[in-house]
Amino acid sequence: MVVRRVLSWYAGHARDLPWRRPEATPWAIMVSEFMLQQTPVQRVQGPWQEWLERWPTPAALAAASPADAVRAWGRLGYPRRALRLHQAAQVITNDFGGQVPKDRESLLRLPGVGSYTAAAISSFAYGRREIVLDTNVRRLLARIEFGAATPGSVPTARERALAEELAPRNPKRAARWAVASMELGALVCRARKPLCEACPLPDLCAWQEAGNPARMGPVQRRQTYNGTDRQCRGALLALLRSSDDPVEDQQLRAAWHDVAQRERALASLVHDGLVVPVGSGWSLPS
Repeated sequence: MVVRRVLSWYAGHARDLPWRRPEATPWAIMVSEFMLQQTPVQRVQGPWQEWLERWPTPAALAAASPADAVRAWGRLGYPRRALRLHQAAQVITNDFGGQVPKDRESLLRLPGVGSYTAAAISSFAYGRREIVLDTNVRRLLARIEFGAATPGSVPTARERALAEELAPRNPKRAARWAVASMELGALVCRARKPLCEACPLPDLCAWQEAGNPARMGPVQRRQTYNGTDRQCRGALLALLRSSDDPVEDQQLRAAWHDVAQRERALASLVHDGLVVPVGSGWSLPS
């Protein structure tokens, strides 16, 4: 009942996202999964299109430099993803004949690919039966089955058992369910201000039946950005991306005036492999 209704809802309400179209290649879908980690869909579509136009295959990206990948990542945030995607492209080119692998075990060999991303690529790119548990799916399951406003910090055995039970046996239908349940969680069963009146499961939702109880536990506060080390890292990295030549310390000082925070952010960028010392200055990795 739940699966049938969600699939019917998805047929009429799915967003037309380019990586969901029939012509999207496994590589295009993999790039979207990397970019969508902790980044909203609306911020990803433009950079995704530009990335695929520049590097339409893993081999094309593998032939570029890590600095090119970091520059192209722009302001998507969490730029280590660009390095990991570049490294993954090299592994795909060298070890998998230039083709994104289909099975989870092989996908997990790729840098930057964890259990969720491996399941998502296998499901969305190849139509395989995988248990794809992102935040949106977990929130949907928590509400309809357990009557909780939000899931816990990590998936539980109980959650995984429910997800396994709901996933259809037919691989194509299971893949459709994976993306449909994710879409319902993103558009209707939202973390804040859920649109319960638009939900296809009102009579099957334990959370609605319980009167939509609030989340238990401490209030989750939104992360700030202004003045944080993340903002400092972004400012330094933006300066480095804009220059073809090594950036000197005085240029970094002009980009961020707090000495201790600047040095801490620079050290973290070096540790992550996003910045390397070159002579008396600093540069993106070549």
